[in-house]
Amino acid sequence: MAASWSPRLCTSEALAAQLFGVLWLVTVNPGPWGAVATVAAGGEETLKCEDLKVGQYICKDPKINDATQEPVNCTNYTAHVPCFPAPNITCKDFSGNETHFTGNEVGFLKPISCRNVNGYSYKVAVALSLFLGWLGADRFYLGYPALGLLKFCTVGFCGIGSLIDFILISMQIVGPSDGSSYIIDYYGTRLTRLSITNETFRKTQLYP
Repeated sequence: MAASWSPRLCTSEALAAQLFGVLWLVTVNPGPWGAVATVAAGGEETLKCEDLKVGQYICKDPKINDATQEPVNCTNYTAHVPCFPAPNITCKDFSGNETHFTGNEVGFLKPISCRNVNGYSYKVAVALSLFLGWLGADRFYLGYPALGLLKFCTVGFCGIGSLIDFILISMQIVGPSDGSSYIIDYYGTRLTRLSITNETFRKTQLYP
């Protein structure tokens, strides 16, 4: 005997399957649609723009000061660049307003690191150390008059001190006496010192 199927039952099951598929897609895909759907369904707080994932926003390059070669708004070793959420993203901007972005509005200001400079050029320091290091000109320029005078009186410690200073200045190990950084092209070669503290993540060593 052939089984009889109710059209109403088939329609209800098909509708439920489609609804389940949409909910599963929103849950698995936490993209802009997922974020909006979660807020609408669960009543949760809208995501802040600064909490967006990489790829959901784009930030402008910082505006560089020609004299200092650092971002123009650098304060306390930190500068900020405007970031634009991608189109169809809904999040809270830096003013706390929930906004549906089209890709042309600033969503938040991203902090970037910058350095404190005080007029000491890296190129000038290296040139003085190379050509006039035996007279102590490099040390005088960087604010070490005592060492500069000592190098001048000893002809750069018979050339050995001049060579050592040239290496130290070239590697940016010796810098200005006031603790500031060299003026170096913002997109040029810079030395970044890495330090290990108690907060540094240390991978567990596995020994055979």
